[in-house]
Amino acid sequence: MPDLDPAELYRRATVRAVDIARTIPPDGLASPTPCAEWTVQDLLDHLVGGTRFLGAALGAEESAPPVPATADDLEAGVAVCLELLADPAALDRRSVSPLGFEWSGLEATAGTFMDVLVHTWDLATATGQDQRLDPELVQACVAMFLPDMPERGRWAGIVGPAVPVAPDASPQDRLLGAMGRRP
Repeated sequence: MPDLDPAELYRRATVRAVDIARTIPPDGLASPTPCAEWTVQDLLDHLVGGTRFLGAALGAEESAPPVPATADDLEAGVAVCLELLADPAALDRRSVSPLGFEWSGLEATAGTFMDVLVHTWDLATATGQDQRLDPELVQACVAMFLPDMPERGRWAGIVGPAVPVAPDASPQDRLLGAMGRRP
């Protein structure tokens, strides 16, 4: 797998997330998701909030995300983040992660990429869409975040208990199991 920078990983992951969000029927927004206690609308709100979080980490003014969020809001938020990522100085900015430690804009972008990738699977699952994630993105995410990040997330209460998967499970299933999903 070629080395991919977090900005490119984020861009590629968000394309699929926006595509899935665009196909959610209005009556599907109240559907449950693999994220305990979150509906499809809650998940969409979270993804849009993630664009505001990343934007602020990269230097944009902080602003509250719209609630309820729409696919248009997600696409617009992603566009702002990608514009900010075009400035190399944004990658060096320091901010506080959701887990409470200081990190760079580059690390915030990588973390948001992981969040988008996993939640894209959640959205696809909840709305009956194709659950396959881009294998190259999954491989990059596994290499960047397993096994440490899910454990840190569990300690902080933002990742559920790991779900055991077979020893020969695919990288996607390993990632999802580590992030508390039943692949």
